[in-house]
Amino acid sequence: MSGRDKPELEFHRPSGAWQAPEGAAPGVREQTLAADGSGAHRTALVRWEPGTDTSRSGVVRHDFWEEVYLIEGDMHDLTLGRTFSRGDYACRPPGMPHGPWTSDGGVTMLVITYPGADPEPSV
Repeated sequence: MSGRDKPELEFHRPSGAWQAPEGAAPGVREQTLAADGSGAHRTALVRWEPGTDTSRSGVVRHDFWEEVYLIEGDMHDLTLGRTFSRGDYACRPPGMPHGPWTSDGGVTMLVITYPGADPEPSV
């Protein structure tokens, strides 16, 4: 297995700790389900407690792909003026603006991240 591979895992009950991601809004916790050796390829469950508000972070952009599937609850996008709920899915390429968000009742989501394409080598 290289540093870019996730581990081989058969069905099991994840038991990792729920932790606050660095720089996250109060009330946000995540549990890593699988990650490669570098942490660039990750799958995690993310929970927002009722009343979570990410406004202080403003609109977010990042340099990796992000796929998000809402498992339960809902979240309101303050920029779009839309609420998204259980069963909604997003696939965001690197640099795509999104958020900020609020969640009155809380939300749980599956989040998968992986690097964007490597830049073209300069000649």
